[in-house]
Amino acid sequence: MTRGLWIITSVFFLMSCNSSTKIEQLPSANSSYRIKSLIMHFTAVDYANSKRLLVEEGGLSAHYLIPQRNDPSYPHKTLKVIQLVNENERAWHAGVSHWQGRNGLNDSSIGIEIVNVPQCNELIEHAEDEHHAPVLSDKHVKPFCIYPDFDPQQIELLIELSRDILGRNPDISPTAVVGHSDIAPSRKHDPGPRFPWYQLYQNGIGAWYDNATIAKYWRLFKQVPLSTKLLQQALRDYGYDLKPSGEFNQITYDTIEAFQMHFLPWHVTGVNNPRTSAAIMALLEKYFPNKAKAILDQYERDNIDEMRSVSPSSAKVAEPKGQINGTFPLQYESSRSAVENKVRFKAYEGRGEINILSTQPTSADFYVNGQKLTLDKLFSENVQYQYSLGKRTQDGVNTLFIDNINPPDARLMINIPYPSLAYEIDSKTKGDFARLDELIENEIENGFPGLALLVAHKGKVIKKEAWGHAKKFDAKGNELTQPLAMKPSSLFDLASNTKTVGTTLAIMHLAYQGIIDVNAQVIDYLPEFSGDLREMIKVKDLLRHNTGFPSDVKFFDNNETVNNGLFSQNRIHTHFLITQRLSPSVNNLIDQYSSYSDINFMILGMLIERVTGQTLDKYIEKTIMASLGLKNTLFNPLEKGVALENIAATELAGNTRGGLVNFINIRTDVIHGEVHDEKAFYSMQGVSGHAGLFSNLDDLSVIAQLILNKGGYGNTRLFDEDIYREFLTSKNASEEYALGWKKATEQNRWMFGPYASSQAIGHSGWTGTLLIIDPQHDLVIVMLTNKKHSPITINDTRVDFAGDHYELGKYGSIASLIYEAILH
Repeated sequence: MTRGLWIITSVFFLMSCNSSTKIEQLPSANSSYRIKSLIMHFTAVDYANSKRLLVEEGGLSAHYLIPQRNDPSYPHKTLKVIQLVNENERAWHAGVSHWQGRNGLNDSSIGIEIVNVPQCNELIEHAEDEHHAPVLSDKHVKPFCIYPDFDPQQIELLIELSRDILGRNPDISPTAVVGHSDIAPSRKHDPGPRFPWYQLYQNGIGAWYDNATIAKYWRLFKQVPLSTKLLQQALRDYGYDLKPSGEFNQITYDTIEAFQMHFLPWHVTGVNNPRTSAAIMALLEKYFPNKAKAILDQYERDNIDEMRSVSPSSAKVAEPKGQINGTFPLQYESSRSAVENKVRFKAYEGRGEINILSTQPTSADFYVNGQKLTLDKLFSENVQYQYSLGKRTQDGVNTLFIDNINPPDARLMINIPYPSLAYEIDSKTKGDFARLDELIENEIENGFPGLALLVAHKGKVIKKEAWGHAKKFDAKGNELTQPLAMKPSSLFDLASNTKTVGTTLAIMHLAYQGIIDVNAQVIDYLPEFSGDLREMIKVKDLLRHNTGFPSDVKFFDNNETVNNGLFSQNRIHTHFLITQRLSPSVNNLIDQYSSYSDINFMILGMLIERVTGQTLDKYIEKTIMASLGLKNTLFNPLEKGVALENIAATELAGNTRGGLVNFINIRTDVIHGEVHDEKAFYSMQGVSGHAGLFSNLDDLSVIAQLILNKGGYGNTRLFDEDIYREFLTSKNASEEYALGWKKATEQNRWMFGPYASSQAIGHSGWTGTLLIIDPQHDLVIVMLTNKKHSPITINDTRVDFAGDHYELGKYGSIASLIYEAILH
């Protein structure tokens, strides 16, 4: 028989044998897929050594290997995924492991090895696991390692591969996409703290918590911490191999560290803290709500006395009304009788009120500044009493003492609102400002476009006036035959004053609520803000301009010689470029050197959106401004029904600088009712943390008085004195910036003038706006101009706006004359 005939006969025989067995298909409902987990690893060695360890006999294996660029041992020009083991077969990648009730995960998982090499100061001792060859990812001795970023192209391949794997293996849940350190926390560190888990989550791979939920639990656990035993139970419920013993032992440390590397990679300590507890509970609430509820129920039972009215379901801290809003007798005891039932409050001479509500018929003696008030002898039950304090108050600090409360078990609810602005503009005031008025009128007559000015001193508006025109020129610089008159109520493009009265005010409120910690890293709130030293940046670094980000990035300009490859006229893409392509300066971060940059506040705007779950404009307008009753401080005013005649115009020929500048979609007509700033308008669609707000004199004066009141206005409190001190006072008098505000230092004399106190804060805006708040003199200056609404001259490539050359456009002279009117 020939060899060919023998092969044909053998094949026929085998086919005949196979076909003789008849198999009937009867699918059972009681089955599932074998693969339950997707496990990520780093190799800790280069491609050549990885291939040797994963392929040659006697080593370990994985289902896939993904190389990285710039690896001399990788022989190909382009990256590609390399399959080492069929997905239906068992690879030796997990070793001794556990996840979500399963041991020995080699049997039920797919493993992906990613070439990534940490730099460690000594080799790591190797484990002696069955089917596990020695590699640097073993965790027995690891004094110090520096973990490099993963190759972006490598991660793109990983995302594509992982999506395919999840599509083929539907039993892999989001919480079962894990790292080697998750399934073996006492042995493993891979894929390490630089692995982009959040980026994978954004692409539909793996689990992540919701920011609003973690903020909710963070506030709760800052007040009453989650116990070690309940934390252990939460980690076990999520999937970790950890027994809830209540003992903080080595395995607990290792497990917390593994969890933090996955979900809090910017804060890997191995120690429990409110943020770690909040993260695991936020994950349980999202993916295992019944388990979260069981832990929370036990937590409340364990802490019933400490918690009292504390509840994690409250998304916000209850807002106190007024600067004093408490129950007397005060609910603390002191052995020093002279401190009982005494408080201080701010008021102005001849003004102020007190509101009293009693739980039962009660009598008491009230003293303001040591003088007894003449009040009702008996307060009836549940009746609101309101009394003027005008005969007893003085400018500044006032005292309240309540004595002889009878019966002793009675409770008096006391409310004293924060000071609000009053108006007192008379002939004497006009005389004080004669020199100022003369300067303004002369410059308006000589061509300055327009100005609105408000001055408030000791809680009284003593000057509020407008001059000139809100719109005076057409796009070619010709004067209009019917120019639009400026009004005291006109809205102005605040430009960079958006940073103060919008973004910083929102951050102060969120810090007061415990939602944002300015000493925390930005990556705590924006997980994608990683790589190139971004993890070093704290929220306060952004507020103080200590990051070293470029002063201006022209995202909006499609000319690559201008935008440096960072072109974007799309809000989402701009977010990506800022958080993942722009790099800070290590020198600024280490030396705490300030270098002004819009980028800092663009990031803060994104941060506000992330922690509140709202767009920046909605949060600032509906939460901050609405609580103060302010309706004229808003983004994109035309879209919200504000008429053009109520808004001051800015640049004449769009953003062209008289035709010198050109890019795609550039505006060429007079900018009127839209934000002028190019990054805000083109790249952020009018809503950004650095620019975009419009406002007027009245609204800004309320915000300024709120700052003078150290956090409140009337019966609204946005923050307290602790937040005020943290943001607006500094031990270093030479620092140019407080948190979010400029200080009246020598560098800023040009805008504050020579008389501002060392306590003064403020900011200017490119379009011609100035805000000064001076606590020492109890003074507010709101100066709004449209100085950029003026003709342009071009010298070579230098652009001159005529409005910049007037004293009104330079700020300092106006500030000086106002101070002289107040101080002389």
